[in-house]
Amino acid sequence: MEPPMMILDARLVMRSALVGTVAQLALAAAAHFFPWIAGNLALFARMMLSASAGYLYGLVLGQGYGRGALGGAIAGGLCVVPALVVSVLLGDSGAAAMTTITLIAIGTGAVGGFFGQMGAILRKLGL
Repeated sequence: MEPPMMILDARLVMRSALVGTVAQLALAAAAHFFPWIAGNLALFARMMLSASAGYLYGLVLGQGYGRGALGGAIAGGLCVVPALVVSVLLGDSGAAAMTTITLIAIGTGAVGGFFGQMGAILRKLGL
């Protein structure tokens, strides 16, 4: 009898979120010292970093689009929260935007997890 298949690999979620968190914290530091980044790139960069964390999860997991999107959403949402807290504490962004940015990060993380599954399929095919 096979063990039951887990819907979510928590260890992989934490690894993907950790990679995303480090990148998000670097972005928060860069946005604090370079105002041009804060004004022109911050939201887009946060979205891309959350999507990248989701992509990593989906790529390494490679067990279906739904599972990749679910784990990617969690990883994308988890990685943005510490950086948002740092940005608020540094006075670079308002606390009211935290919910909106976190929801955006969850959505882009899910999309990244979906595309990560596509990458896992291509990797299995040798492409």
